[in-house]
Amino acid sequence: MPNKSAALEKEMKVRSAKPNKWLRFYRCIPLYLMFLPGALYLLMDKYIPMSGLIIAFKKVNWRKGILASDWVGFSNFTYLFKTKDAFNITRNTLLYNLCFIVLGTVIAITIAILLNEITSKLFKQVYQTIILMPYLISIVVVSYLVFAMLSSESGFINNTIFKVLGVKPISWYTEPKYWPFILVIVHIWKVFGYDCILYYATLVGIDHGYYEAAVIDGANRWQQIVHVTLPSLLPTIITLTLMSIGKIFYSDFGLFYQVPMDSGPLLDITSTIDTYVYRALITLNDYGRSSAAGVYQSVVGFILVLCANLAVKKIGGEENALF
Repeated sequence: MPNKSAALEKEMKVRSAKPNKWLRFYRCIPLYLMFLPGALYLLMDKYIPMSGLIIAFKKVNWRKGILASDWVGFSNFTYLFKTKDAFNITRNTLLYNLCFIVLGTVIAITIAILLNEITSKLFKQVYQTIILMPYLISIVVVSYLVFAMLSSESGFINNTIFKVLGVKPISWYTEPKYWPFILVIVHIWKVFGYDCILYYATLVGIDHGYYEAAVIDGANRWQQIVHVTLPSLLPTIITLTLMSIGKIFYSDFGLFYQVPMDSGPLLDITSTIDTYVYRALITLNDYGRSSAAGVYQSVVGFILVLCANLAVKKIGGEENALF
């Protein structure tokens, strides 16, 4: 019996022992093969191009090549801050993005909650398709749709709505005061559907037991939304907001360049860092300055993400932070 017990114990130890590293590698080969395409994409599209950051510190001469071009230090960065338009483009980029983040988040969450309240599967599918459709439309097409609405000669607003109301036509593409509202409306109309679907996907995954418990406690539907739905959405809200903050120094080039049709009288209101650099490139053909602007936007966005994530940790706890 002792010999039999010892043999059984030895067999159990062998079974519980970890397989060697080659056996583990062999078993995980299917997972590695699935991981390989995504890893190659990240390597080629995200990491290898980072070597081009040196362009921001050089005066590029294509005859010499990037590596042999002369170093110019931070002079490529200073042009952004020395120009007379530096304040305008920075202000526009920040304020528009802040407005997009706040209004876009509120509207997307509201529509997602309303969508979640619909009981008919058919109507849910129809509404999801309708709200997501603008996101799939090219910004060039959107710019011509806006032009069809706002054109002074043939626009729908001037020639139909204002004519019926007896209102004097407006030359929209020469009046800067209207464009902050136009750009915000166009952006939210185009983008909110995508964010709404992300929030709606989170709502679908909420355990209905929480709602049943709230009903037992006597909570009405509004109280269920406040105490169950919104707290369940909080991690998704934080993640999407932090990602948006990371891009707060970037702007939708098509929105600020294509939609206003690059109209000269609107530049003070519609010009952002991206469009300004593009116009400078067309005029000066300076790749170093363009690269410097990209590095500046990336570094500032990274710092803002770190600060926002730290604030979330301090206020909402580590469980709500992105990292």
